[in-house]
Amino acid sequence: MTLPIGIRLPPCVPATEVASAARRAEELGFAQVFLPDSQMLWRDTFLTAYAVALATESIRIGTAVTNVVTRHPSVVAGLTRTIGEVAAGRFDLGLGVGNSSVEPVGLKPSRQDDLRAGVGVVRSCLAGERVDFGSARTRMRDPQSGVPILLAASGPRNLRLAGEIADGAILLSGVSSDAIARSRALVEEGARDEDKDPSQISITVSAYARVTNDLERDARILKPVCAGIAQKGGRAALAAAGIDVDVPANVPEVYPDLVHAEDWDAAVDVCDRWISDADAVKFAQEFCLFGTREEVAAKLANVEAAGATSVFIQHVGSYDLPFELMEQVGEELLPVAARQ
Repeated sequence: MTLPIGIRLPPCVPATEVASAARRAEELGFAQVFLPDSQMLWRDTFLTAYAVALATESIRIGTAVTNVVTRHPSVVAGLTRTIGEVAAGRFDLGLGVGNSSVEPVGLKPSRQDDLRAGVGVVRSCLAGERVDFGSARTRMRDPQSGVPILLAASGPRNLRLAGEIADGAILLSGVSSDAIARSRALVEEGARDEDKDPSQISITVSAYARVTNDLERDARILKPVCAGIAQKGGRAALAAAGIDVDVPANVPEVYPDLVHAEDWDAAVDVCDRWISDADAVKFAQEFCLFGTREEVAAKLANVEAAGATSVFIQHVGSYDLPFELMEQVGEELLPVAARQ
């Protein structure tokens, strides 16, 4: 198996500490680190990316994901140029609708037209082209072209959009072969609509992961994630996997939200109302890389066979670094995956 494997590092501690964790990921053989962007939850993703770039030599660095709502597209372009210079050839700009950045400050996620326009501005700025901002017409000095733009997507419209306007898609639709194949087909459809070569669009699968010998016990911790997906328009994808749930739009007992709960154990207990233990196991099997190291390695091989070009794993939780998962995967799973 040649599938590159990355890991998500939330900037939940000072940037220098995240950089040290990234250096360890590089030593273990991970292909990439992805940094999420939520200004009320974590340190700044671009400043952290800069620290990671200085502390590492070869590992790719990506945002997963930033947005064009809390950050003006020209600001995103300027930040991307800066990271692209210090991490030449190894930075990916991941963009999305901005849920966990925009909602805590009373803003709304990007609509598709706004996301399309924002990506266009970022790309034009990075290419050194003149851009109109109302009555102002300007261009970026010292542009940094060539930085890949990845679009996070789960629904059909945004999957097609990723194929149309981005260099790659970050899939949020699970690890099953059928789910990846469906999503990849939509991305490729969007690429063909714009006369682009679909084979040139990268497909990155994002998945929660844990190496475990007791799936029934450990799948319970995924309940807030499963409920959060149902909350954010993912009911159809869950139903396709046999998980039929209806979660209210607001769950005031959990702060700041289900996927980023500060008290994870309490959030699991709250989500017992909607997500059964059996549902959690199905979610772990269809959407996540949970299982023994051999089972997870086999899942990764299936992900690659379904057409993914890379995968990045993340642990459950937002306010600690995934050292245990990183060491498990780096020392135990990556060699097994390579053999398979």
